[in-house]
Amino acid sequence: MKPLFYLGITGLILFEIANVYFIMPMPGSQQMRSIDLAYFLYSWRWAFRIGFGLLALVGIFAAWRTKGWRKWLVPVLLLLAGGVAYATNFEMAADSMFQQPTTLILKPAAQSKVDLRRLVVGVEINGQAKAYPIQFIGYHHQVRDTVGGRPVLVSYCTVCRTGRVFSPFVDGEPETFRLVGMDHFNAMFEDKTSGTWWRQANGEALVGPRQGAMLPELESQQMPLRAWLRL
Repeated sequence: MKPLFYLGITGLILFEIANVYFIMPMPGSQQMRSIDLAYFLYSWRWAFRIGFGLLALVGIFAAWRTKGWRKWLVPVLLLLAGGVAYATNFEMAADSMFQQPTTLILKPAAQSKVDLRRLVVGVEINGQAKAYPIQFIGYHHQVRDTVGGRPVLVSYCTVCRTGRVFSPFVDGEPETFRLVGMDHFNAMFEDKTSGTWWRQANGEALVGPRQGAMLPELESQQMPLRAWLRL
């Protein structure tokens, strides 16, 4: 029974690391074609956690009854597993590292204090024009707003330096997205309704129930704020 504890704890630690490794910019992770594996691990994360947790639970008492210093491996490994789980699910989770803005304030050009040399992603819809400084949206990766009466999803990936603006509607219904990680050095978003993962560079649904679908892209321009104001 004792080996079951060590098997369960080791499996839990390795799973939590793998669950983050394949979708975050870690050594080697972005060169692999691992999107399907990453989605499988994430989709079945609770099954893996419960399975490894039960193995550890079955063997924990036998492991604790071990004589000598080895019995103290039990609390040490439990603390290690808890620390790894906390770090990978909170400290290293993409949507925890790059949180969405709670307030969005855009001022007229005459009142703006943004350096005119700063790059912006500019959008013009129905006669209304707005510019989003990359220094701000780059941190959040996505910003929700309304331009010309139309909801927009303004996105930017700081790794591949792509700015894209999409209509946040899927199958005619408004959708909410969260940053889930990246694939091949491009940010990925997960929709709330189906859990599908979408590529930021072109709005393609990479994996999930909506695989192959495309987010409607809206015309946008990337340039220094000074050039945008001249248009």
